[in-house]
Amino acid sequence: MEAFSLTRVDVPAAPTACRDNLTERDRLHWRLRDGGDPARLVEEFLTAHGLDVDDLTRPAAHNPGGVCGAAVYVSAAAGAVMAAATPGAPTPAPTLPDLAVVVYAHTPTPTPTAAPAPTAGPWRVGDWTPSWSTRQHADAVTAVRAAIGRGDVYQVNLVGHAAAPYTGDPRPALARLGRLPGARYGGTLHGPGWAIGCASPETLIAVEGGRLVTRPIKGTRPATAAGRAELLASAKERAEHIMIVDLERNDLARVAATGTVTVDELFAVRRWCDLWQAESTVSATPADGLGLADLLRAVCPGGSVTGAPKLAALDVVAAREPVGRGASMGALGWVGAGRVDLGLTIRTAAADGHLLHGWAGGGITWDSDPDAEVAEAAAKARPVRAALTPAPGSRADSLLP
Repeated sequence: MEAFSLTRVDVPAAPTACRDNLTERDRLHWRLRDGGDPARLVEEFLTAHGLDVDDLTRPAAHNPGGVCGAAVYVSAAAGAVMAAATPGAPTPAPTLPDLAVVVYAHTPTPTPTAAPAPTAGPWRVGDWTPSWSTRQHADAVTAVRAAIGRGDVYQVNLVGHAAAPYTGDPRPALARLGRLPGARYGGTLHGPGWAIGCASPETLIAVEGGRLVTRPIKGTRPATAAGRAELLASAKERAEHIMIVDLERNDLARVAATGTVTVDELFAVRRWCDLWQAESTVSATPADGLGLADLLRAVCPGGSVTGAPKLAALDVVAAREPVGRGASMGALGWVGAGRVDLGLTIRTAAADGHLLHGWAGGGITWDSDPDAEVAEAAAKARPVRAALTPAPGSRADSLLP
């Protein structure tokens, strides 16, 4: 097995009490060209390392002397494959795997923090270059509205991409991104020649207290008193949100005990950085014998970043987005004994050997205004880019997470 640096584990949703006492045991990387079933690969790999994820209803206890759990990352393209859909345009960051599973075991002594690489140099970020212009983005919104008018789809989430050159070690900047306010799934994951930073507030899927839980987010306004009032009063945002809640109810029903799917909270307004967002909570009792592979197939890719119906929306996405979604709009989090907690990788950035990559978008309905949708995507991207570019003279770029 290839050796990896022993930095503090910063994976979203990793157990807080264990993060300083974990070491990497093994890892799996998979790319679309490898073929096969990525959901099954995750389940089999984790089961081989002693994590009983072939039946998530089976009681399991945390083992403080053995394997703690694993980081699980699923790209948007891998999620589409899990749903038997087209994976879309090629990724702009081919160094990144489409699936990564990193198994961690407990170690009796704290893991040392590695020093910055002496050849990395100071952290610098160049100008961001989008993969489509604002006009092309607006035209794509118009095309989606036409598809809705024809009855092909009810809603589609369109996502844009931008890249910026950088110098230095990207991991500290990506760790800063993970510390943004409201980042329920804040953290990082990295491998040879790539790194991911996540500041997502959204739960794709979790197993909590014997329940399957998802928390779709749909609906955004500036984090002002007026913005909150506008979000709560918007019939368009509420209709869009409820459509996705219904989609998530259907996704969970595929792997839930009959009649157990409930909406525990509807259209709650919560803050992420300088934005208000509407969030709901949907939960269900897992069906007897439910395994991780079937759970991933049911929920990937997330409904709030695809649309309704999901497969038809993915066809529109593949036709309209000029580059792939890469590390965004997928999943990143932790799977351990009796525990699954995966965030949906919105508000996420990635680094390959030369470029930083960021993605942002929003849900399109018949009532969408193209220019407003372009502005909303820019508002979501702004805090991510700011976190990746510290103020001049900051020493934050000299410290590893």
